[in-house]
Amino acid sequence: MTVATELIHLSGVLNRPLVDRNGDRLGRVRDLIVRIGDSPHPPIVGAVVAIAGRDLFVPVRKISAIEPGRVRFNGDRVDLRRFERRPGELLLAQDLKARHLINFVGGRLIRANEIELTRTTNGWEVVGVDPSTRGILRRLLPGRLGQKSRAGTIVDWGSIEPFVSHVPSARLRIPYRKLARLHPAQIADLVEAASHEEGEEIIEAVAQNRELEADVFEELDPEHQVEFIESRSDTDAAKVLGSMAPDDAADLITEIDQERRAPILELLPEPQRRKVRSLLSYHPETAGGLMSPDFLLLPDTTTVAGALEAIRSNRAPREALGVVFVADANGLPTGSVSTVHLIQAPPDAPLSAVATSGVAHVHADWDLGAVVRKMSDFNLTVAPVLDHDHGSIMGVITVDDVLELLLPSGFRRDYGVTAAEE
Repeated sequence: MTVATELIHLSGVLNRPLVDRNGDRLGRVRDLIVRIGDSPHPPIVGAVVAIAGRDLFVPVRKISAIEPGRVRFNGDRVDLRRFERRPGELLLAQDLKARHLINFVGGRLIRANEIELTRTTNGWEVVGVDPSTRGILRRLLPGRLGQKSRAGTIVDWGSIEPFVSHVPSARLRIPYRKLARLHPAQIADLVEAASHEEGEEIIEAVAQNRELEADVFEELDPEHQVEFIESRSDTDAAKVLGSMAPDDAADLITEIDQERRAPILELLPEPQRRKVRSLLSYHPETAGGLMSPDFLLLPDTTTVAGALEAIRSNRAPREALGVVFVADANGLPTGSVSTVHLIQAPPDAPLSAVATSGVAHVHADWDLGAVVRKMSDFNLTVAPVLDHDHGSIMGVITVDDVLELLLPSGFRRDYGVTAAEE
């Protein structure tokens, strides 16, 4: 267990003197070095000190104190070898200060306007960052005046992760296991709020799980989808699109440069290619363009237990499985039943006994307004799209698909959802 004492602001150490036991100046502190690993609070392993025009490494074992305004050297001589970064090491000022970090509490970006250090029973450690403007003021105010200003809200280092793609020699990457704890929409929010380089680092991390990567792409706005797909080869782009929901894949295909659409489509696996091609024949803001071709239609003789088992094994999007559609002996859709109703019904009851008769539906050529009115009037979370003969279900529209079109473009940024905390 670590026991913290006084917080030291990094700004109070940078460009301050390195002094010997007698208080005589030896050089100037350029930076502090930490080792990133499994520890929730990265240990300080040394300092970069400018002495006689050279950047030298001073190990932490030769540092007796880190104080506001100076660092005390505890040794007989300074090693004159130049500093060389080792794998896993980061420079607090050069690599992290004033840069974005991911705060996994709430899934937000913060900026390290100040970095807070302390001495514990384990040695000197980084305990957190101050994303408030006080950190900026502290850097601008001279000497002790700046260091006397109070810290803002300190974010514990254990809940954050730095971007390190700009430091290839560190050989570090954002851990997938941390990102995987967030909802795909939260990860997409992070990508949209980040710089392109930072966004690529997040996408690279989630790419370890093809399904999660596809979920994140589905949540990105069209501008960012194109931004992160255009730099990929046709093969890699097809891998992402092949894992996405067909309706989302179709939407993204229309945003890609026209000369690349056909080659990428040909690389999609069947039946994804067939589904996407079918959806591309509709205007994106009609029911046909909105619908997903994946849903669950069962004979009305199926038992409730059988229907629940079919839901478990079905690979349609979860939101589309909120409703099961029922067909008669001729395959004609005759009704529907919610998954909640199925859970509450007797397991051996046939679907014909528990389903609501009649199918409140829309048609493929209906515009968004007509779809919204129908779903609102009949309280539909999943609306089936029937052919004009009412003989088959072509696809389904879920309420989240409608909401995405109804909400204004860029609403996450406009309402501060994706904005970085400065």
